[in-house]
Amino acid sequence: MFLIKISTMKTYDTIIIGAGAAGLTAARIASARGRRTAVLDMGAAPARKVAISGGGRCNITNAAAARDRYFGENPDFVRGALSRVSPNDILEWMQGHNLPYIQKTPGQYFCAAGAQSVVDALVHDANGADILLNTYVDGVKQDGNKFIIETNRGNLTSQSVIVASGGTSFDAIGVSDIGLTIAKSFGHKIIPVRPALCAIELKIFPTEFAGISIPVEIRIGKNSISDNLLFTHFGIGGPAVYRATVRNTENDWAINLLPDIDIVEWLRSARKTDGRRKLTSVLSQKLPGRIAKWAAAGIDKNIADINDSTIRTISSKLSSITVPVKDIKYHGLQSAEIIRGGVATNDISSKTMESKLCQNLFFAGEVMDIAGDLGGFNLHWAWASGFVAGQNA
Repeated sequence: MFLIKISTMKTYDTIIIGAGAAGLTAARIASARGRRTAVLDMGAAPARKVAISGGGRCNITNAAAARDRYFGENPDFVRGALSRVSPNDILEWMQGHNLPYIQKTPGQYFCAAGAQSVVDALVHDANGADILLNTYVDGVKQDGNKFIIETNRGNLTSQSVIVASGGTSFDAIGVSDIGLTIAKSFGHKIIPVRPALCAIELKIFPTEFAGISIPVEIRIGKNSISDNLLFTHFGIGGPAVYRATVRNTENDWAINLLPDIDIVEWLRSARKTDGRRKLTSVLSQKLPGRIAKWAAAGIDKNIADINDSTIRTISSKLSSITVPVKDIKYHGLQSAEIIRGGVATNDISSKTMESKLCQNLFFAGEVMDIAGDLGGFNLHWAWASGFVAGQNA
């Protein structure tokens, strides 16, 4: 798996930059086509993000993988690859490797044998390719009908190149922006990168809420997300917030801490049925005590003594919490699961993953401006786009 220093350039049919989910999938497909294939990766181990995905259990795919769960400047781009690789295809691949899978929630599939088992299967399937680890790519140049890949261990040549170098989140496992650099050198537009599927820093809520997790609804423009929110010492996180951060950012967020409840009608009814109970006690029936106390805002009265005006104020405080776009501060690429942004897809063929600007240059996975929702959608995009690139490179 290791490339030694070479004095003459070794030639391949296809060179893949990045040994992650997309790169190894592309290597499997390209090798099966009889292509002499090499996979170059800067790390000491392949598929490092796969190995830690899903808390070490690897959220391999999602039955709901479709256009509406992907985001970017041109999310329609995913349609071609998703039509070629379905969630059932991934589950069949798992079965072919005797890897058991479970559903954490309906349609959300995890590897019951652990993420490392998925990595081992990916490497096994790519064993027709040379997997060259600890290999840093400095750049890619075109020389006639071939590419020259410049690395820290010497230069390689190939007829085609697949850039599958991933995003720049989770830098602790070793990441690089070389994919963006290569794309830019061939004239591709780069959509500015920001963290996604991450927590945000926010000062709207008291710090004593830290550690509380509750189901909420977050509305962003016409989109609505219903999931759990986790209060942190610096702001908010949890699945609802992670999913919100992958959406577009031109609209303010509106958070409802009591979704599916008509708060005004509930509290009005409580005046009749629980009139002698304190307001905070009534609110605690549906909210954690610390949040109930915050919502009551120091009102020490029985619910029977609370007028409609106060009830409406409490309802608004709980159900219409505005988070202005200008106040959203993503917690950073170090902890983000993915990025928004990357190589713009307008100049990439959605049918082949080939660059429209440079023949035989392909892209796969997170390096492109495609970001999936939380719950296995990003790994599915890696499998799908890697498959298509491997078929065509």
